[in-house]
Amino acid sequence: MPLGNNLSANEIKLPVLGDAASGIISKQQEYELGRIWLKIFRSRVKAYDDPLMQIYLEQLLYNLATYSDLEDPRLELVIVKNPSMNAFAVPGGVVGFHTGVFAYAENEDQMASVLAHELAHISQRHFSRGTEAQRKTSMLSMAGLLASVVLAATAGGDAASAAMITSQALAMDSQLRYSRANEQEADRAGLATMERANRDPGAVADMFTTLLKATRYSGSRPPEFLLTHPVTEKRIGDARNRSMGTSMRQYAENPEFFLMRARALVAMEHNVKNSINRFKAEINANSLRADAANYGLALAYLKNHQLSKAKQIMSKLITKNPAHLTFLYTDIEIDIAQKNYSAAVARLNHQLTLNPNNYPLMVLKSEALWQDHKYDSADEVLTALSRMRSQDPMIWYRLAEVRGLAGNISGLHQARAEYFILIGVFDMARDQLSLAAKLVSRDFKQSAIIRQRLRDLAQMEDRAEKL
Repeated sequence: MPLGNNLSANEIKLPVLGDAASGIISKQQEYELGRIWLKIFRSRVKAYDDPLMQIYLEQLLYNLATYSDLEDPRLELVIVKNPSMNAFAVPGGVVGFHTGVFAYAENEDQMASVLAHELAHISQRHFSRGTEAQRKTSMLSMAGLLASVVLAATAGGDAASAAMITSQALAMDSQLRYSRANEQEADRAGLATMERANRDPGAVADMFTTLLKATRYSGSRPPEFLLTHPVTEKRIGDARNRSMGTSMRQYAENPEFFLMRARALVAMEHNVKNSINRFKAEINANSLRADAANYGLALAYLKNHQLSKAKQIMSKLITKNPAHLTFLYTDIEIDIAQKNYSAAVARLNHQLTLNPNNYPLMVLKSEALWQDHKYDSADEVLTALSRMRSQDPMIWYRLAEVRGLAGNISGLHQARAEYFILIGVFDMARDQLSLAAKLVSRDFKQSAIIRQRLRDLAQMEDRAEKL
């Protein structure tokens, strides 16, 4: 469902938020509204599907959340492959993250400062707090936020900027661009989260400085993040002053950040030869992060189908770090690209005995089995994953494909239905469940499961309408 550049806030339909007597949106309404927003967003923007990066960022986000003021632990992270520097928070615990943040952040704490700031907007309930007059613009604001973020994620450039400005005007400038007080409060709360999490609070000001430099050097087009989070010299100074004393100590760097950064940079680069040259230059310059540079070069070779070169580099890295899961994962990715499916599955089975229910390893195992035409076995792995991560649309998408290839047509329709539910296309979900019901009409147990799911779907639609 593509979204055109001329989309306006009024074109996105969101539920009515409560009644006039409610004052502000309740926390439960916030949660449900955020999940509906996420469904609509996913129907318009393809999330970046990299299980390694997903689990790395989820763990980072959840760790920060435990040190934040967030009361509701239910969080949902969506990653968008986009070179722009952008992150966003939606009421109800939805956090969006562009892979471009990796290109701006110089270390994990700088990136963590962005996530901590977004968590602060959620924990302080900046969207729903306000007067009754502000409450009346909430639906329009939320629609405007969706329109703007979708455009920033897909089109970028001036179209997104124009949509942001238009949406702000429609929403009386009360919600999309958080007020100066909101931003100051999020800065303080985010910095406090960083301190409690034993992360460098000075990274907040460092990240702001990087963004301000990007604004100066990019001419009239600032990073997307600055459209909703304006940075000034005063704001940098305030962050620097608040972190004085606590930021003087040494903070250890996480080497995994630089590996994920390499994955992001290779994924975002359209010309793979540029990636090869980039990481070769880092290696030749005797980079202090030689492992990350070599890992990036191996990824670039893998993307360019130079598999023997990629394998050679990974073998050296694994010799130095034989238990490093990220290195092992990528080495097995190369096995799969070389069509060494049996070896890949054997290695994955061994790793899964050491790391049971590991999400990236299970996805990779399903991929190896799928490519080896062992569709029933791939179905088993993905079915287990669908129970572990039932809110992940890509797992259901994969499961539908595998079941179709295995000839499990009723299962295909059920998996497709779950996928459509997660992207908010309820009518197509109902159609898929109805097709599945016809195919299993003589199977009492399966028929009962599908009838219940149809009732669940009706309740979801009813709740959405009543929000």
